[in-house]
Amino acid sequence: MPERPTAGWRHHLEEQRAQRRAGTLKEGEDWALEAYPDSLIAATDTALADFEQVLTRTDPESDTAVLGAVQHVVLALNAANANHSDAAYDTDEREALCDYIDQALVGAGVDTDALTARQGLERWEITDRWRTW
Repeated sequence: MPERPTAGWRHHLEEQRAQRRAGTLKEGEDWALEAYPDSLIAATDTALADFEQVLTRTDPESDTAVLGAVQHVVLALNAANANHSDAAYDTDEREALCDYIDQALVGAGVDTDALTARQGLERWEITDRWRTW
């Protein structure tokens, strides 16, 4: 599986927490501390871990099964976003999550180009019908 976006979020948090403890972080530069609350990281990690597990049991050639897995993870991420005032995932986070979903599908043996073509979608649109973030 690809590295989850939350790994990078945790890295930014740890870096800024260390800088804060050292007194080297200037006021207003602690963007990660606000952008990535522990509750958001936990909810996102749970959704992605569930997705990873579902993919291990999903037939990569079944459009219905694959799209069901995508729908499930997107709805879980919608809930995480909603629990954080519908402002949890900015552009960078949205792109990272969509890229993660795509890479996880490819890693599970899904031909995403063929799947999306059969669905009349562009590859980057695979999450769009359910995504609110």
